[in-house]
Amino acid sequence: MRHGAAASRAGGGPRVAGEERALTSVTAGAGYEGRACVEAGREQPEEAARLWHVTLSVSGGEAPLKEVRRGLEQLAHDHPFLLTSRYANDHAEIRYWEEARDLHDAAAVALRLWGEHRQTARLPPWEIVGLEVIDRETYHQRVAEGCGPLPAAPVGVHPY
Repeated sequence: MRHGAAASRAGGGPRVAGEERALTSVTAGAGYEGRACVEAGREQPEEAARLWHVTLSVSGGEAPLKEVRRGLEQLAHDHPFLLTSRYANDHAEIRYWEEARDLHDAAAVALRLWGEHRQTARLPPWEIVGLEVIDRETYHQRVAEGCGPLPAAPVGVHPY
């Protein structure tokens, strides 16, 4: 939700600054076999982290290929789970595995990746133009069926 937005998931209208908001929870059904954690003195199911295959596409104005490659190599150094990057002078595709509780968390991390590393890796000022996040099972099913994304080989930073 945007900073300062007045919407409420519970539909209760805008909140007054500093006002406490009641939290509700949903307990797991009888068939739930997950691990449990203790929070505030009561036991709750803990969601296990899963692996998600992420493909992030960025695009923008032309940049020198040497600078794009150097920036992507630095990003791979800064983000060690990066599998492979493909690049041209006006776009790039980054593929990696992300460990996250759910798709929403994996996508949120992916959508921040380029912007958060733009300064430190000296990446081009491109915008994110595409994002695909799929779970590990779907990734392996697609590969087995011959429908990309193909396994990242060779690993590293490569031109298109």
